[in-house]
Amino acid sequence: MAGQSFDLVLLVVYFAYGLAFFGMGLTLALESERSPALAEARLLRPLAAFGMLHGAHEWLDSYLLQPVAGGLQLPAWLLWLRLGMLATSFFFLLVYGILTLRVHPLKPGASAYAGWSALAVYGLGILASAVFTYRTGTTLLVNVFDVLTRYLLAVPAAFLAALALRAEALSALTGGRRRVMVFLTWAAIGFGLYGLTQLFVPAIDMFPARDLNSTVFRTFTGFPIQVLRALLAVLITLSLLRATQIVEKERQLQLLSAQQARLDALERIQNELTEREALRRELLRHTVRAQEEERTRIARELHDETSQVLTAFSLDLATLQTVVCDRSEVKNLVDRLQVLCKQMSQGLYRLVHDLRPAQLDDLGLISALEYLKDDSVSAGLDVSMDIQGKARRLDTVIETVLFRVAQEALHNVVRHAQVRQARILLVYQSQEITLKIEDSGIGFNPVQSFAPPRGWGLAGMRERIESVGGQLIIESEPGKGTIVEVAVPVFDILP
Repeated sequence: MAGQSFDLVLLVVYFAYGLAFFGMGLTLALESERSPALAEARLLRPLAAFGMLHGAHEWLDSYLLQPVAGGLQLPAWLLWLRLGMLATSFFFLLVYGILTLRVHPLKPGASAYAGWSALAVYGLGILASAVFTYRTGTTLLVNVFDVLTRYLLAVPAAFLAALALRAEALSALTGGRRRVMVFLTWAAIGFGLYGLTQLFVPAIDMFPARDLNSTVFRTFTGFPIQVLRALLAVLITLSLLRATQIVEKERQLQLLSAQQARLDALERIQNELTEREALRRELLRHTVRAQEEERTRIARELHDETSQVLTAFSLDLATLQTVVCDRSEVKNLVDRLQVLCKQMSQGLYRLVHDLRPAQLDDLGLISALEYLKDDSVSAGLDVSMDIQGKARRLDTVIETVLFRVAQEALHNVVRHAQVRQARILLVYQSQEITLKIEDSGIGFNPVQSFAPPRGWGLAGMRERIESVGGQLIIESEPGKGTIVEVAVPVFDILP
């Protein structure tokens, strides 16, 4: 009854023992795929392989407890499979120690050289004892190899892993990660003690296994060596898991910091773009104002100076006509000059109004649009105009922009639409004014790209509208006419 109870406890110990190492291996395997900061991926993978293989080996041992307790003879292949899993797991642990110490070497000293020398003597002594035992005794070969695996592979691999973890702990301390250093140091201590437990091998007729074995340990302490190994496995696993958690938190903080820095940079860029857009609008607004002021100046000079000169010239021609009325050839020449002077006056009048119609400054947008409507008749275009809402004066720049858009749109109708009718719709609202110019001409595809100089008129319209914070929408299809719609917010309404 007592033996059955103890076997049940040992079964639980083996299960916990395997679970601890398998969980450690699985965690480190996942960590190795996430660009780990704890160690390079190629260093974590051998340690992960050790954990999962060694955990599976302990589970296999727990499974074999029942047939052994029942007195069944285990097949040889199963014993060799168990031994192969044990040896392979410790081989991966040895690889981890070697690779890590190459990346994070410890400073060599007299004690290090003495330790390697003692390890060499220890290994040679164990090999000699094993050969002698096998030749002179009746011990099974699989049992001899089991003891040799623990003496010559498990013990050095565990001690080497302890040194490797200590080296990583010192590297973490150098990097200012003290908490990681603490847990890696505990894991190193765990592996060092775990290496010592591997000296308590199954009892066979071989030195030192006949005097230092798991049976002697159980007799001396009252519990099997597997209990101590399971506790050390839990210590190693918890220490490495805790170190991994700390590294993960650091990684998350770094990621959050990087994301915050990126958001700050994007916000700065957005602010710069907003400021540049505001500056561009102000520059466009200033450009529009400067252009209109220059147009006004030129129109005024043409009206005040050139028109006066032409008027004086026309009066002088009239006087000359009365003087030379008896000479027909001179009279015909004077009549011709008067016709040319009249044509020049009419052309100059149109030029002055195209530059800056006086109606726009004196009477406002509606009168300027009426002028456009009347002036389009000479180009063969019949324009109808509809005003909706309560008409009122707007900011000078806004009225100028709307007038220029209407002027450009009507010119496009004359040049491209191949139609003789157009419509102007002006809608006054409380916070917005809308201007539409419609025609039923041949239309075009508004999304097509225009190679210069084509398309400059539309680009100029769009820039003018953007300078006052408005929006330009062009709706057109081939054969279905064109609608040019402008919506401008108005906040500075004049009385």
